[in-house]
Amino acid sequence: PGLQREDAESDWSADSWSDYGSRDKPGTTLGRTVPDGNVLFPDIFHTNHLLFYERFSAYQDYILADCKASEVKRFIAEYLEKVLEPSGWQAIWRTDVFEVLVGVVDVNFPALKAVVQLSEPFLCESQDSSFTLECMQELLELKEHQILLQELWVVYDESGEFDQTALAIEHVRFFYRCIWRTWDEEEEDEFDYFVRCVEPRLRLHYDILEHRVPSGLVVDYQNLLSQCEELYEKFLNVRNSISSNDSDSEAENVSMVEGLKLYDKVEHLKQRLKLIENPLLRYVFGYQKYGSLQAKGLRSTGAKVIHVVPWTMTPNLLQLLTRDKLCPEFCEALEIQFHRDPLAAVNACYEGDRVIICPGHYFVDGMFSIADSVELEGYGLPDDVVIEKQGKGDNFFDCTGANIKISNLKLVQHDAVEGILNVHHGKTTLENCVLQCETTGITVRTSAELLMRNSDLYGAKGAGVEIYPGSACTLLHNGIHHCKEGILVKNFLDEDYEAPRITMVNNMIHNNEGYGVVLVRPAMPSEMKDTTAQGTKGTFLFLEETPKSSIPRIFLMMWLLCMTVDDILFPALGCTQPTQAGDETACAEGSRQEQPGCVTDELELYKRAETSDQTENNSEIANVLGATSAKKRQIHRKRLSELGFTEADDDLMSQEMFVSVEGNQFKWNGKGSFGIFFF
Repeated sequence: PGLQREDAESDWSADSWSDYGSRDKPGTTLGRTVPDGNVLFPDIFHTNHLLFYERFSAYQDYILADCKASEVKRFIAEYLEKVLEPSGWQAIWRTDVFEVLVGVVDVNFPALKAVVQLSEPFLCESQDSSFTLECMQELLELKEHQILLQELWVVYDESGEFDQTALAIEHVRFFYRCIWRTWDEEEEDEFDYFVRCVEPRLRLHYDILEHRVPSGLVVDYQNLLSQCEELYEKFLNVRNSISSNDSDSEAENVSMVEGLKLYDKVEHLKQRLKLIENPLLRYVFGYQKYGSLQAKGLRSTGAKVIHVVPWTMTPNLLQLLTRDKLCPEFCEALEIQFHRDPLAAVNACYEGDRVIICPGHYFVDGMFSIADSVELEGYGLPDDVVIEKQGKGDNFFDCTGANIKISNLKLVQHDAVEGILNVHHGKTTLENCVLQCETTGITVRTSAELLMRNSDLYGAKGAGVEIYPGSACTLLHNGIHHCKEGILVKNFLDEDYEAPRITMVNNMIHNNEGYGVVLVRPAMPSEMKDTTAQGTKGTFLFLEETPKSSIPRIFLMMWLLCMTVDDILFPALGCTQPTQAGDETACAEGSRQEQPGCVTDELELYKRAETSDQTENNSEIANVLGATSAKKRQIHRKRLSELGFTEADDDLMSQEMFVSVEGNQFKWNGKGSFGIFFF
C-alpha cells in the first residue's frame, strides 16, 4: 500500500506538470508573480522557470513531434486547439512601448492570435502618457482586435482552470523568442525539424543559463545571430524586388548578383551558428577568444614596475620582502605599486612587469588574461600563496604573452567552463606550482610553448595536459595524477598541422582514470590489417571509411577533436604491468623461510623489474611518437612527389617530432601507461 501511494503521488506530480494534465484536479499547480511597474496590474502566472526536460518533453512529445520546418506553424496550432481555453481569461498585453490589461474573447488558432478587448477598469502603463483609452481602442481596431499569443501573459487564477493555457502560451512564446529563426521555413523538409534545430538550440540556451558556455562564445553567438538576421532581411527584400519585376534589365541582373552575394553570406553565418549550437563542435571551430587579447607593450616612459599584493603587511614581512625581492639591485630606480588582489595587479601590468604575491588565500572572481611578458610569483611555498577562483566563469588563466612565468603559486579552480590554464601564443613557464583543476587542466595550443617544472597537477575531469599540433611542451619533474587522462597528444598527421615538440623527463604520472599518455591519430590501411590479424596483442578502435559525399573529412576531424577520449579508448599496446621471470618468483616463494636474505633479494628483484618496466614505458612512448612523426614525413614526401616536386628543401620537408621521454614513472593508471586512439 505504501508503494502504491508513493506511485500515485508521483503520477499526480507528473500529470500536474505535463501539458495534458488532468483539468479536474482542484487548485492551480503554478506559481504567481507580481508584474513590475507603477500600475497595479493583477498577478500573472509564473511560467518562465521551466526546466530543460520540461520544455524538451513538451516540444518533442506534444507540440512539434516529427514535423518538418514547413509544418511548424500548423503543428503548433493543432496543439493549442487541444489545450488552450478559447475565451474567458484575462492577460497583460506587453510590447516594448506599453503594457495593457485585456480580456480574451476568442482565439484564431491558425494565425496563433487571440481576439481581445480592453478590460474594465482600463489599466495601462507606457513610457509616455500618449497611450490613452481612445488611443488603445484605435490601435486594437487597426489590428482587428487580434494579438499574437506570445505577447500575452495570462492573469493568475487559483482555480487551476487556466494552468494549461498559461503553459501553452509560455511554450509558444519561448519557441518564437529562443528557438525559431526567420530562415527556418526554408530548411529542407526531408529533415526532422526538432532534431535538426530545436534540440541543439534548446540545449545551448540552457548551457548558457547554467554557465557552461564561455562568456566570449555567448557574445560571439549573439553577434552572429544579429548579423544573420539583418543580412537575411536584406536578402528577402532583394529577392522580393526581383520576383515582382519580370523585366530583363541591367538593374535586374545587378539585383540578382547582389542577392547571390547576400545568400552566400547568410549561408556562411548559418553554418557558424550551427557550429556553436553543436556541443561537440563549438570549441574547435566556433571560438577563438584569445584573438581579442591585446598586449599593452612597454610603458611610454620605458619603466618597469614591481606590483606587490599583500594579504596582510607586517613590518617584518616588509623588511624580508625588501631584502629578498624589492632591492637586490637597482634599488633607486625601482617603482613599486601595491594592490589589493592578484587580478588587479595583473591587469595593471605592462611588458616586463613583475607581480609578487605575499602569503595568503586570495579569492578571485574573474579571469587572468595575460597578453604581455610578465612574471607572476608567490613569495613563499605554493601552499602558502593560494589563488582560488570564485564564482562561475570561463577558464582561469589565458596566456598569450611572448614570455610569461608563473611560480610558487597554488591555483584552485571551481565551477569552470574551460581548463585551468590555456597557452594560446608565446611561451609560458610554470615552476613550483600546484594546480587543482575542475574541468581540463593545461592546454597548449598550436604555435604555443609550455615549460612546466617541479609542479603538481590533479583533479582534471579531462586530460591533465592537452598538447596540440605545432606546439612545444616540456614537462620536467612534475606530478600529474587523479585526472581522467594524464597527457593527451592531439592528432598531427593532417597536412595542415606540424608535429609538436615534446620533452618529458622524470615525471610521475599516476592514479589517472584512463591512460597515462594518449596519442590521437588516424590509422593507416596497413595498420588496420595488422591489427585485425593480431587481435590478441591489443584492441584498436577504427572508424570505417565513408564516401566523401556523405561525411566530409573536416567534419570527421571536428568530431574527433571534440570527443571525450576516455569514452572510446581501448588498450593499444599490450601489457604494462610489471612482470617477473619464473626463476625469480620461484626463489622468492620457495626459499623465503630457508634463506632470510631472500626477502631482500625479492625486493631488489621487484625494484629491478619495476625499473625495467618503467624504462620500457618511456621507450615505448618515445618510439611510437617518433614513428608517427616519421610516418607524417613520408606522407608529406609522397604528396610533394604527386605534385611533381622531386626535390625539396630539407628545412621545408622536415616535419620530424622532437621527442625526449626519459625517467618518467607510470603507476596505477586505470587503463595503462600508454594508449593510442585510432580513427
